[in-house]
Amino acid sequence: MEKIDVLDENGNQTGEVVTREEVHRLGLWHKCVHIWIINGKGEVLLQKRSAQKIMSPNKWTTATSGHLSAGDSNVQGAIRELSEEIGLQVNENELKYLFSVKENTINEEKHVIDKELIDVFLMRKEVDIKNLKLQEEEVSDVKWFSYEEFKKMVLEDDENLVAHREMQVKMLEILE
Repeated sequence: MEKIDVLDENGNQTGEVVTREEVHRLGLWHKCVHIWIINGKGEVLLQKRSAQKIMSPNKWTTATSGHLSAGDSNVQGAIRELSEEIGLQVNENELKYLFSVKENTINEEKHVIDKELIDVFLMRKEVDIKNLKLQEEEVSDVKWFSYEEFKKMVLEDDENLVAHREMQVKMLEILE
């Protein structure tokens, strides 16, 4: 059972540790990471979330993302998520921290209140997606998108893209 550190609204640890289910049921702030992978052609690697996901099933999102387990640093969490979700082994020095965003999402139908403080990382790497090992319960597909394709999806609020608007707009500015 995954345990997560509870944070206050400013990102400070409260000392409380709860399960992932509790953090979402109670609407407690917690830390997540999102890792963007860009290749030498400027393409953006996105993953398609599994149909089994509670939040945003079957939608495209960052190459990898996930909750930090209790006691993890953001870098430890990023490395773990890359390995678990897409089978990519990386070193700490390959990850560049960019910025943090705050998101508060409610899914009344699923009884989920998701209050996340997200640390965003960038990795510039040539990745052959045929060699990736996808975690079936998390990821159904991965695909390289051109910068222009990704930009169009963001600016047109494409319904097939997970709505992380603030993060996505900041990434467009960085990648431009």
